[in-house]
Amino acid sequence: MEHKITLENIQKNDYFYEEAIKTLRTNIQFCGSGIKTIMFTSSIPNEGKSDTAFSLAQSFSSIGKKVLLIDADIRKSVLVKRYGIREKTNGLSQYLSGQKKQEEIIYSTNVENFYIILSGPYSPNPAELLEEPLFKKLLEDMRRDFDYVIIDTPPMANLIDGAIVGSLCDGAVLVIESGTVSYRLAQKVKSQLERSGCRILGVVLSRIGVEQDRPYYKKYYGKYGRYKKYYEYSRYDKGSYYGPEEEKNA
Repeated sequence: MEHKITLENIQKNDYFYEEAIKTLRTNIQFCGSGIKTIMFTSSIPNEGKSDTAFSLAQSFSSIGKKVLLIDADIRKSVLVKRYGIREKTNGLSQYLSGQKKQEEIIYSTNVENFYIILSGPYSPNPAELLEEPLFKKLLEDMRRDFDYVIIDTPPMANLIDGAIVGSLCDGAVLVIESGTVSYRLAQKVKSQLERSGCRILGVVLSRIGVEQDRPYYKKYYGKYGRYKKYYEYSRYDKGSYYGPEEEKNA
């Protein structure tokens, strides 16, 4: 029996944002047919990684690709609230802790070709759960069943979750908010990903530049990867993963 949820509050993005996402999609396709499991992460909270991961998954589904979005941000998921999911659901944390089977956590949606695994209830030990063999098995199985598997992970400045996920993925995309994250911190996260053995596919630079009250987009080829894309948005409230001391040191 197929489980289904309805995604609400899916806003229509402007032309510049859509073109940026299409460019991101195209460049990932050019990375090769072996790139199927792709994680999205950031250095600190609220840089736009979840929004970008969702938009990319939606973009792939719009061209007929069967896509699974996995919310591996067990610490502080935003997807249920952001997209108005009202159905009672199971999630990743329940599967990793042995409470649910794979088929009980995969949901089709009202967007054609777009499937989701939600994070599930908060867990006090998400890193330990992600290190379970069950997570590796899940990615291996989903890699066979879907054209692309996109994984949204927590920020990596003070958390190991992203490195654990990265060690099991074909590649990673790092989302960086313009003017917020220092070069030193970005390099730290980049090094963490590299040490995990994860291939860095590229960088998304978010919230950059507004000309005449609207976002703009342009291509850039730099040392982080084969592409970058630029966009600006301010739809969501700020929050924190950390306590005061962690936040200060992030």
